[in-house]
Parts: sequence; C-alpha cells; structure tokens
Amino acid sequence: MQERAVKSRINVCRVGPFPRVNPPVFISSALVVVAFVLFGVFFKDAAEAAFNAVQGVITHYLGWYYMLATSVFVGFVLWLLMSRYGDIRLGDPHEKPEFGYFSWFSMLFSAGMGIGLLFWSVAEPMYHYLSPPFAVAGETQRAAEVAMRTTFFHWGLHAWAIYVIVGLALAYFAYRHKLPLAIRSAFYPLLGDRIYGWPGHLIDIAAVFGTLFGVATSLGLGVQQVNAGLAYLLGVPQGLGVQIGLIIVITGIATASVLTGLNKGVKLLSSLNIWLALLLLTAVLVLGPTVYIFNTFVETTGRYLQNLVVMSFWTDTVGNTGWAGSWTVFYWGWWMAWAPFVGMFIARISRGRTVREFTLGVLFVPTLVTFLWLSVMGGTAMFHELVGSGGIAAAVESDLTTALYVMLDRLPLSGLTATLATLVVITFFVTSSDSGSLVIDMLTSGGELDPPRVQRVFWAVAEGFVAVALLVSGGLGALQTASIATGLLFSVVMLLMIVSLLKAFRDEPINPTVRDREPKAPSEPYGDVEHPRGAD
Repeated sequence: MQERAVKSRINVCRVGPFPRVNPPVFISSALVVVAFVLFGVFFKDAAEAAFNAVQGVITHYLGWYYMLATSVFVGFVLWLLMSRYGDIRLGDPHEKPEFGYFSWFSMLFSAGMGIGLLFWSVAEPMYHYLSPPFAVAGETQRAAEVAMRTTFFHWGLHAWAIYVIVGLALAYFAYRHKLPLAIRSAFYPLLGDRIYGWPGHLIDIAAVFGTLFGVATSLGLGVQQVNAGLAYLLGVPQGLGVQIGLIIVITGIATASVLTGLNKGVKLLSSLNIWLALLLLTAVLVLGPTVYIFNTFVETTGRYLQNLVVMSFWTDTVGNTGWAGSWTVFYWGWWMAWAPFVGMFIARISRGRTVREFTLGVLFVPTLVTFLWLSVMGGTAMFHELVGSGGIAAAVESDLTTALYVMLDRLPLSGLTATLATLVVITFFVTSSDSGSLVIDMLTSGGELDPPRVQRVFWAVAEGFVAVALLVSGGLGALQTASIATGLLFSVVMLLMIVSLLKAFRDEPINPTVRDREPKAPSEPYGDVEHPRGAD
C-alpha cells in the first residue's frame, strides 16, 4: 500500500518565548483571555451585570435553538451508528488502536464529565425534587421520579452525542485524510484550502474559547466543592480567597501532569482518577441502600427512554417559568462549550478505531456509567430524603457545594468516604485542567500533537486565571453564562461539521471490504497529501 506524505500548511513559527505557534490563533486567543481576566477581576460589578444580561438574552430568545440543535446532533449520531459508513476506519486500513479499552474508556469518562458529575450528582436531583419541571408539585413522590430522570436527561445521550460529532470529525480528517488535528480540518470539504487562511483561523479561535471557558466553568465548580470537602474534613473556611488558593495549587499539579505528555501524565492520572472514582462508587453502593440504588438505575433508565423525545423538545412554552433556560439550555451550552476540548481529546486517543466502534464506545458506554453514578449518588441522597432522616434537600438550598458531603454523612464510615470523595474531585480537577490545556495548545500550534512545554504551561495557567476571573465576577452565574455563550458560538460550527462529514463520506468506497481499502481520493487532495488513486 502506498504511503502518503503529510505536510501541514498551517503556518507555525516562534512568537516571543513560544517556539511553535500559529500566530493568528495564538495571539488573538491570548489577547482576549488577558482582556477577559482583567475585566472580570478589576471591573467586577460591570462584568457581573454583563454576564447576567447575556444569559438573560440567550435563554429567553434562543432556548428553542439549543433544544433543536442538540436534538439534531443526537439524531445524526444514531443514524450514523446504523449507516453503511460505520466500517470506515479512523486511520490506515489495518491500523490498530493506540490504547486498550480500559485506558480508552477511562480517558473518555475523565475528560467528558469530570468535576461536573461530582458536583451535580447529588445537588441536581435534590434541586429538581424541590422545584421540578413539567408543572409537577415539589417534594412529592412524583417530584422524586421526575428529578431523577431529568438528571439522567441532562447527563445522558445528548451530551455524548455532541462529543461524538466533534471527535469523529477530527479523527476522520486527521487520521483518514492526514490533515492536521485541528478543528479547521473538519471543514476541508466545504472550504478547501481556505482552512489555511482566516476562515480556518476563526474556526480554531472559536474552538479555543469554547475549550477555555468550558474547562474554566468546570474548574470553578470543582474548586468550590474541594473547598466544601476541606471544610467538612478539616474545618478550612469556605470563601473566595481559599478557592483562589486552591486553583493555584491544583493548576500547578495539572501543569506538572501536562509537561509529562499524554502517554505518561494524562494517561496515568486518568487511570488513577477512574480507580478512585470506582472505589468511591463501590463504597457508596455497599454502604448505602443497595437494593434501592439498583431499582433506581433500572426504573429511571426506563423513564428516561420513555420520555426522551418529550424532554428533548420541551421549551416550557406554556408555563414560561424559565426552568428550561436555567437548566437544560445551560447544560446544552456547557456540553457544546466543552465539545472542542473533549472532541479533540477523544480524537487524539481514538486513532485506529472504526466509525461504528468509535460511536458505540463514546455514546453508550460513558452514558451507562454516568447513569450508574447518578443512581448511586443521587439515588442514595433521594432515599435518605424520602425514607431516612432527610436534610439533604435543605443543605442544597443552603449551599449546594456541600450536598455530596451531607449525603455521605448519612452513611457509615462517612469520614473515610468524604476523604475519598475529595481526592476524586481533586483528580477530576487535575485531569480536566491538564487535558484542556493540552488541547488548547494543540489548537494554537496548528494541530501539532506534541507542542512545546512552555506553551502547555501558558495555557494551563490561563485556565486557572479564567476560572478565578469567573468566580470573582459572579460565581456560579458567571460560570453558567460563560458556558451558554461559548456553546452558542460552537453549535453553529458543529452543524457545519455534520454537513462537511456527510460530504466527505460520499467519497468513501462503501462495500463489505471498506475497512481494507484506502479512502477514495477526492478531486482535490486534502492538504499537501498525495492520495493513491489505484487499488491496493
């Protein structure tokens, strides 16, 4: 089989102390980040007012768009799973995956959900139990049922379908057509060589912002929960100053991990992270109401599937309570903001898999694990609220960052499980930060798979500063606004990605032996790649 020479046409050069960056993307992104941090820290009131205004406009006028776009993403991925394109291999015809299934799933889960799942697994079901959607009365048995399936909905197929689209598009064009591993590469069928000019730069800049603010949102949530855990365990005071100090310390740990690269630091931390999370999951499952948890998992999964279509298109038109904008639109924006980060990271670790294997692995396995996690944590909290001594919902109303620890306090060995939970939050924090900074560095260096260390340090530190700026200028509300706004921008990019993928798939030789053949050469070669035009 003829080999194809690869030569990226994205201009990469030295800018100051940074040896290999794409100047338009790097400089533009860095300047906006610096301006945002300065605005958030030194003009706190103005920044908070701006965040509130942006969130109000988007949720009021564009909530329907978020619901529709995300449903399109799910529909496309399900169609793709059953389509004839499933046998296409993300790489050369006989290429084998770089990572085994356990390492692959560990990195998928750690990058895709991370801190947020720890933060919301108890707090969200309790919130919905108190104030449920669909005009259901709060603090009732019906409210408990709706609360659990709604939480499943926000963390289920829709989130992972978003990641499938971005990850698949990147992996397909990078490994199948030998283009740089950059968001712009997914648009070659639509833009041609213009991906190497300003249209491509703007696409990558949008991806940098989505990644940076999506990860910063998770870091902001995570540091609040770490603070709550340390307050519970050691009596450390809760406050902004402590949280900023925690961001500095944990960002330093994440930076050290990034410097060691994907195969060392990130992989090892992801594996440690998943083992600690499994240990915590098992501890709560055994020490908690085990039968109730399994019943919750089975029943809530059924209710989720039964109501999936209705929930996917519900915009609260008649009630007009603002619930959908505060919750579902926030989540869809958050997942879309995370999509460039998680999608690129998934693409980076998925070379050699087929389209069907990729889609099955990314869509269903993490979803089922997430449902199990929510059943264990949220189900245990709901059990104690409905059957036990209660008090968890009240704790959420008072301070949602303490919800996980209040739930664990209802179990035997609460000190041990609370310590373990804090370690899991910290490792999730670190894996989100180091994975995010690695992806941003790749985006700003023209898709280079192993960017220079000094650039990785810069973006790891930048993530920490953005998280600090968001906390200072509005806390949770600012974090939500950052996700919703950047998600809106990237949703348009994702819709165009689908069009581009479909256009490229039409050039594939679809037959029973497709996995043993080269992709059909397009009329114009992708990048500086010599595509063979004969048979193998």
